Amino acid sequence: MKKRYENLDGISNIKSAADMLKWNKERRAKKKDLKSQIPLAEKIEIAALMENKTKNSITWIGHSTFLIQIGGLNIITDPVWAGRMGMQKRLTPPGIPIQELPEIDIVCISHGHYDHLHFPTIKKLQGNPVFYVPEGLGTLFKRKGFNNVAEAGWWQSFDHKGINFSFVPAQHWTRRSLRDTNTSHWGGWVIEDEQGGESVYFVGDTGYFRGFKDISEKFCPQYVLMPIGAYEPEWFMKVSHINPEDAIKAFLELKGKFFIPMHYGAYRLADDTGPEALERLNKEWGRRQLPGEQLKTLKIGETMWL
Repeated sequence: MKKRYENLDGISNIKSAADMLKWNKERRAKKKDLKSQIPLAEKIEIAALMENKTKNSITWIGHSTFLIQIGGLNIITDPVWAGRMGMQKRLTPPGIPIQELPEIDIVCISHGHYDHLHFPTIKKLQGNPVFYVPEGLGTLFKRKGFNNVAEAGWWQSFDHKGINFSFVPAQHWTRRSLRDTNTSHWGGWVIEDEQGGESVYFVGDTGYFRGFKDISEKFCPQYVLMPIGAYEPEWFMKVSHINPEDAIKAFLELKGKFFIPMHYGAYRLADDTGPEALERLNKEWGRRQLPGEQLKTLKIGETMWL
């Protein structure tokens, strides 16, 4: 028997056939504007990123994929350059063509869903990266021909050339085939520069849960890469996908310095759209009267120099 992983407090997100039928009926009744998309960066700093060895930076490729440069390392989170996801075409292009990335040192995987783990993309990455993956995914990576793999359980940490990588909880689930539901884990990654003092928290895919308070007790993340999309209909998605308002609540519990939204605008995984998610985020940020300089909404392909 394969090990099956669970969320904190045993919270389940298993849906019934009746739930799926109800959602499909609701979706057919909705009219959404799919012509309006989130913006692309006017300037893509490919040359600067290729040559960079000393500055820390965060570049949003799209969806949950970031190029993070910290402590001289090139790190990719959940690399997915796929033009389709299931029957759906990608709505916005990746911010940087994959062949124009620098050589990658580290790949951090949050979980095994196809919009976060895409092996055709991984095979195109330049360099000889180490893959940090959740427990249960190591065998799949090795079967695909990748041997430089380290599995992580929640709260487990790795040191790589002075950069610390810690796998932290999320509230989600995973499946890649009919029989492997939750046979690998899910979570986020806290990346800390032990010398420079900067830290990035890649939240991964999650619903709102008490784990954010636990994470804030152990880490002090400055830059929080937080999902805001794929939340509608909320009666169906809430356990697994955080909405924009709860994303802000989680950010405040984490005591982060900068909120960088992600997981919206690339694929239509639920009924909300990228512009809708961003509008709700901005509205709630204003309602709470939070400092505008703390919300760093990157355009696709945009780089934030830390």
